[in-house]
Amino acid sequence: MSPVNRTQARPRDVAALAAATLAVGASFGAITIAYGLPAWLPTLMSVVVFAGGAQFLAVGLFAAGNPIAAVLAGLLLNARHLPFGLAVADTLGPRWRDRLIGSHLMTDEVVAFTLAEKDPAARRRTYWLVAVSLLVAWNVGTVLGVLLGGATGDPDALGLDAAFPAGLIALILPSLRDRDTRLVALSGAAIAVLLTPVLPAGLPVLAALLGLLVLFRPTRRAGGGRPPARASGDPEEKSC
Repeated sequence: MSPVNRTQARPRDVAALAAATLAVGASFGAITIAYGLPAWLPTLMSVVVFAGGAQFLAVGLFAAGNPIAAVLAGLLLNARHLPFGLAVADTLGPRWRDRLIGSHLMTDEVVAFTLAEKDPAARRRTYWLVAVSLLVAWNVGTVLGVLLGGATGDPDALGLDAAFPAGLIALILPSLRDRDTRLVALSGAAIAVLLTPVLPAGLPVLAALLGLLVLFRPTRRAGGGRPPARASGDPEEKSC
């Protein structure tokens, strides 16, 4: 695809992403109301936190009475932002104001769109375009979800409770082509499901991180795991 075509397609791509973000934000707002939490909480979180996965996880754990697990899970979930920040630090520039605001608006999608650009100036424009678009869409969606959830009384009846899991599945599916990533994801999911009946709410999610241990499994060599036998006539075995 030529640079011209990519430039023309970018606003359309950003608009589609913003529309999807608005829908997920509405799901978050409605689910928060369904949990019986106050209407101001999701709105405040969407402005101050602006981290979809962490917000969904937090309201569920808060509603279950486990705020400590909510904080720990949120920190672990957003730890990926450290390498993201290092990757886009030059794009945000040297000024601390830009870096502070830019780090707050940083999401997976913002970083992905930004790193797809080769020109530094284009990267900077793309970063702020996508970041501001998603911030507005997420917060508008949250407010709509709060209003919708309060009006219907049962957001689950509209299927909004399925929006976020469906979005997450769509995001991770391309990554599952990698064998190690697939093993980690499946192992973590199995651990969380098995521990859900016996652990308090929120802890199975943290325990799912044990799935990372499969990366340290011993690997077997091809042919049974033993090095190939050296032939009796190997020159290295002959005396000089």
